[in-house]
Amino acid sequence: MKKHSLLKMFCSLAGVSVVSFLAALPVSAIEFERVPVTSEFLAEGAFYADFNKDGVTDITYGPYVFYGPDFKKKEAYREVKSFQPEGYSDQFLCFTDDLNQDGWADIIQVPWPGTDGYWWQNPGKEGGEWKKFFISKEIGNESQVYVDIDGDGRKDLAFNRNGFMGFASFNANDVSAWKWHAVSEEDGKYQRYFHGIGAGDVNTDGQVDVIDSKGWYENPGKDAPNFEGVWTYHKFEFADRASTICVFDIDGDGLNDVVCAWDAHLYGLVWWKAVKAADGTMTFEKNEIQPIDPANAEGKVSFTQMHAIDYADINGDGLTDFVTGKRWWAHGPNGDKEANFPAVLYWYECRRENGKTYFVPHLIDDNSGVGTQITVGDINGDGKMDVLSGNKKGCTVFLQK
Repeated sequence: MKKHSLLKMFCSLAGVSVVSFLAALPVSAIEFERVPVTSEFLAEGAFYADFNKDGVTDITYGPYVFYGPDFKKKEAYREVKSFQPEGYSDQFLCFTDDLNQDGWADIIQVPWPGTDGYWWQNPGKEGGEWKKFFISKEIGNESQVYVDIDGDGRKDLAFNRNGFMGFASFNANDVSAWKWHAVSEEDGKYQRYFHGIGAGDVNTDGQVDVIDSKGWYENPGKDAPNFEGVWTYHKFEFADRASTICVFDIDGDGLNDVVCAWDAHLYGLVWWKAVKAADGTMTFEKNEIQPIDPANAEGKVSFTQMHAIDYADINGDGLTDFVTGKRWWAHGPNGDKEANFPAVLYWYECRRENGKTYFVPHLIDDNSGVGTQITVGDINGDGKMDVLSGNKKGCTVFLQK
């Protein structure tokens, strides 16, 4: 029997919740083993999958697949380019998925903002060339998200394109391009470098909504007449200039809350408690995890450039935590405040005690940080959440001990 099942059984017999039991235990540190993959700057994000189906997880960073478990063997799947950290790469994020459903993991390359995006088909058992297929023109935003928005069981890529916010869905019947869904009116703020995007069920109606720094687009449902038109936009200032916007239930009240950086290049990390009125109207109450005003940061963890967030239950206590850090040299060595400070990487532990919910920061590393993407997942298959960082410092895997 798995240890989590034993824990639940024990707590049930004792008449206490798992969360209450764990909260009463002495806090033990979660430690990570640092596994360097490469110091070469190849991209601003990395992802993972078992690309050769040998039962061991591999990672992709830039033009390479690095094969597990030690990630020393690498193979290029597209043209190899490396970049100087003073500048930028041709890939800001990447994701993996079996798009053509042949049983082999493919790679979705999210490019420099405002340029064309492609996915690369795994050649499978026979090996050979990875075939390149088109996703969309002008993929804007700097921290896109990949999640099922239209409810068809397949993930979609949310981004803004040439003045519109929306998402693209894979079309199995036509691999020449993904289908673009604009959910907004044309708006000049949605330029190629627009900051702030997420997707989640904001109003808990079972539909995945699209969210940006200044509000959220309500998904009417795939069968609604306006699904392929403009979605209702609910204005709310979640951030000045966020990066990844995460939507999940933080305080356990059944409503999905919001976590984001207040400014992807300055200070401030916030979570917004969702409040639902009797008429279904949503509003949110602000809770600062890191102060927006650095003058209020005395005695608190505070750093700039929180340009990516990912979330998961890091310590296995049943509560959702998240990971973020500093995007080192986001605009070069002189482009932002504290540009040359250590490239820290933190996981934020969610705690609920005495009716209050809050986050406790834990340092993972001080020489890696995040890019425009940070990835959390069980990379070595031991049931614990690991962290994958790819950015101007290169690529590093952090395996939870």
